[in-house]
Amino acid sequence: MILKTKPADVFVDRHNGPDAEAVAAMLRTIGVDSVEQLIDETVPAAIRLKRELNLPAALTERAFLAKFKGIASKNKIYKNYIGLGYHDTALPAVIQRNILENPGWYTAYTPYQAEIAQGRLEALINYQTMVIDLTGLEIANASLLDEGTAAAETMHMFHSQSKKKNATRFFVSDLVLPQTIDLMRTRATPLGIELVVGDHRSVDLSDDSLFGALLQYPAADGQIFDYKDFISKAHDHGIFVTVAADLMALTLLTPPGELGADACVGNSQRFGVPMGYGGPHAGFLATKDAFKRVIPGRIIGQSIDAAGNKAYRMALQTREQHIRREKATSNICTAQVLLSVLAGMYAVYHGPQRIRQFATNIHALTQLLEKELKALGLEQANEFYFDTLNIQLESAELQQAVKREAEAAGINFRYFGESNVGISLHQNTEASDVAFIVAVFAKVLGKSAAEAVEIPEEVELTWPKNLVRTSEYLTHPIFNTHHSEHEMLRYMKQLENKDLSLAHSMIPLGSCTMKLNATAEMIPVTWPEIGSLHPFAPREQAQGYQQIFEDLEAWLCEVTRFAAVSLQPNSGAQGEYAGLLVIRAYHEGNGQGHRNIALIPASAHGTNPASAVMAGMQVVVVKSSDAGEIDVEDLKAKAAQHADNLSCLMVTYPSTHGVYEETIIDICETIHQHGGRVYMDGANMNAQVGLTSPATIGADVCHLNLHKTFCIPHGGGGPGVGPIGVVADLAPYLPGHVVVEVGHKKATGAVSSAPWGSASILPISYAYISMMGGEGLKAATQTAILNANYIKARLEEHYPVLYTGANGRCAHEMILDCRQFKKAGIEVEDIAKRLMDYGYHAPTVSFPVAGTLMVEPTESESKEELDRFCDAMISIRKEITEVESGKADAKDNVLKHAPHTAAAVLSHEWNRPYSREQAVYPLPYTRMAKFWPTVSRIDSAYGDRNLICSCTPLEEYADHEEQLVATDKGPSY
Repeated sequence: MILKTKPADVFVDRHNGPDAEAVAAMLRTIGVDSVEQLIDETVPAAIRLKRELNLPAALTERAFLAKFKGIASKNKIYKNYIGLGYHDTALPAVIQRNILENPGWYTAYTPYQAEIAQGRLEALINYQTMVIDLTGLEIANASLLDEGTAAAETMHMFHSQSKKKNATRFFVSDLVLPQTIDLMRTRATPLGIELVVGDHRSVDLSDDSLFGALLQYPAADGQIFDYKDFISKAHDHGIFVTVAADLMALTLLTPPGELGADACVGNSQRFGVPMGYGGPHAGFLATKDAFKRVIPGRIIGQSIDAAGNKAYRMALQTREQHIRREKATSNICTAQVLLSVLAGMYAVYHGPQRIRQFATNIHALTQLLEKELKALGLEQANEFYFDTLNIQLESAELQQAVKREAEAAGINFRYFGESNVGISLHQNTEASDVAFIVAVFAKVLGKSAAEAVEIPEEVELTWPKNLVRTSEYLTHPIFNTHHSEHEMLRYMKQLENKDLSLAHSMIPLGSCTMKLNATAEMIPVTWPEIGSLHPFAPREQAQGYQQIFEDLEAWLCEVTRFAAVSLQPNSGAQGEYAGLLVIRAYHEGNGQGHRNIALIPASAHGTNPASAVMAGMQVVVVKSSDAGEIDVEDLKAKAAQHADNLSCLMVTYPSTHGVYEETIIDICETIHQHGGRVYMDGANMNAQVGLTSPATIGADVCHLNLHKTFCIPHGGGGPGVGPIGVVADLAPYLPGHVVVEVGHKKATGAVSSAPWGSASILPISYAYISMMGGEGLKAATQTAILNANYIKARLEEHYPVLYTGANGRCAHEMILDCRQFKKAGIEVEDIAKRLMDYGYHAPTVSFPVAGTLMVEPTESESKEELDRFCDAMISIRKEITEVESGKADAKDNVLKHAPHTAAAVLSHEWNRPYSREQAVYPLPYTRMAKFWPTVSRIDSAYGDRNLICSCTPLEEYADHEEQLVATDKGPSY
């Protein structure tokens, strides 16, 4: 007997859902003989790749993890005292195991369907409450991308709200973090805002051209200033003030809100989130209640459900920028949900006493360090400080000597000015670390130092009285209850059980690609070699990261056929913005800075026009044809009309309607003929990889959603990563960074605070490509198209499919038209809510066409799961038919009352015209694995009229009503 050998555990077979038998059955249903025939009928021949992807051979999971351990080990873990907004911290193991490493938390989607996201929403309410309490302000959002982004967003917000209509200058203290100033320069220029960087102690606030200011608290060099008089004088002259603050310091420092600040921004990283070479971390933004209508990002608010019970939802959703399109004041539509959940849970677990104790210990050790260094004869410049000392050495030569000795001892300090050394202590600093630091300086100075020091039992705050915090914080019971591990574990599990995630069923969201986030891809994220590096550590300590960046950039170049890639953008929307800035800089570099017209199809994702406006461009909308494609004649006419000023076209491919448009090459050539460049939105790259590419189609720039096509999980609405690829002549203009050299010759400013954005989750995409290889990536795209067309074949006799390609095929997603049900009183929202009773998250609701559902199954779902979803949709169609025929009441029916909770069906009274069984067990499979929504349909309008965005009890706000408009539509990047 002869046995053949071959790899027994191939990752692509784990990633792609259907096996060979299932594929054959699906092809029969579709009506084709092979996958190749389906692809030929779906993807236009003119855009097909002429060669296969040239990527390293696929690795097994075991082989990948062994290889990657070797790469990660090239990163050197030093003791980091650099500061500048990034600090060593400790994520409690109970939170790491049960949230960060738990697919029940990291595979969930943005909580647009709030009834099946109550756990995450409560966790975000906790985060908002934490930020509100610590900053002393009245309202906070559910996080932003990072501290620099949050600061830039307040600048834009205050510019739009300033009563000084001709004021175009924004003051920034020169003691603000350098990466924040860098990012703000990037954001200010296209908006016509002039950044004025200088000394806050001498700036002329009577200057009528100033509309806002930004201060750092404590300052970048560690000093603590009393900003109360500055803020008061600024207000006297109609100037809004933002304070960038450290949450840990605010447990001891008077909060910015009590100093009179209009907004407070920062980074919640030191609340348990690893540094990760720069991200992802949750930036925060708190402000006064007066700005609740214009605050960027998401706010989670409290409302009630149909039964009158408390329920959470995303409040004031008209601020979602993809809804406002070119009228948007921001392109943000990503929150750092997973990271804000971690930071919020850190506060829940430790509570106010432990967190204050962390801060006390940090400050005590900093005082001890100052004492010991002064004993060596060194000068410390900061009169008032929290955790950072500014050591002023006698010469640059001595500074370099300290640097050499410190790095030889495995320590990183901050080196700035001619001879300054910054030392920032953190939660994980011990007395032994202080002794070790002192020994480094003693050796350089040729002096002796004590081998051991002890933290004092008591420490006196020597700050001015008005800088010492007296107000309470984190007083809500949620921060004072779950301090034992058992209680914390049960609380997190209780919240997790309220949320539907990929651990339960497919999440068939068009434009959002909710695919497998394989465990093997996720494992390296928590390795210390990945999480423990400071983003401004010397590059030679991060050789593992450099290899990851170089390999990943090269692989993404191969996938896109572009010449260069920047990994810096830390969301899809930031990728859009960065890509447009590159185009803008290219035109300016060619002496054509007047080119400012962006052509954008009417069907485009709403962040496209929002990003264009932020990049200083004027949006001209291109019509769509009745078939849902770009109206080529309208495009050509508008390209010719604006030829002298044409900057770019923004286009999604396949189209937002789920179709490979045959005219795409002609479209791109038209733009190029008129001097413009083509920006391709990478939202639908899952239908391109291995079959076609942005460069092949004719695009010049494309952002890639690594949290979609390349398997970084959505995390309940973030983190995201949106790197951009560009053609050769645009490569010199990719984003740069003020602190770390990233290698682009004519770099535009930074778009993220960290030089490589959310570096610590790039290993996930690295793992995916490594284990799939070129053939596997192509197979994934083919399977995504197969799965979508299988769903189309099963559902099209029940729901009209709105748009298809030339051969009647869809790409990787399709739009189901539900508008005809309105005649019977059934809205698309009713279908979305009823799907919850079947154990499914709804497809994308009313985007890009109102009254429709956009379905994307991805390649990771098996035929069995696709069939369950199709069976659910067909069953719902039958329920709609009962309403249409009059068999079911138009208002009192199973769809209008959906979703059904256990409390509703277990109630003693049941007076509905359908059975309890029909309500909660509509198909047999639901009996085997029932997901129970914990609240019934939420009253969105009530939540906006009674806006509560913290843990404050509802009854305290019973008479507080604001008339605001709510919208609950649209996908998220």
